[in-house]
Amino acid sequence: MADSKTLLSLLLVSLLMLLRFAESSDPIVIKNMVEHSITDEEIDCDEACGERCKLSSRPNLCKRACGTCCDRCHCVPPGTSGNYDVCPCYRDMTTHGGRHKCP
Repeated sequence: MADSKTLLSLLLVSLLMLLRFAESSDPIVIKNMVEHSITDEEIDCDEACGERCKLSSRPNLCKRACGTCCDRCHCVPPGTSGNYDVCPCYRDMTTHGGRHKCP
């Protein structure tokens, strides 16, 4: 009985996280991420990074760094900042100084 309660709790938490993610995310980035995960195709890094960097104070630098990360990880987190847990590879990439490489 405890196993079914645990499973139900995990399912409920997962659904709530998915709903929260869907409400706060950019549809273009989600579409690219879903297509990549289902069909294993390359995402359009230029488009995804353009959306990610559209509010940046230095958009060209942001797009260049994002493009490098996207090429390596094949994903870009949704939104203009944060949401790094969606793409662990993108989150964990750092510079030589130990700072986040990916915007």
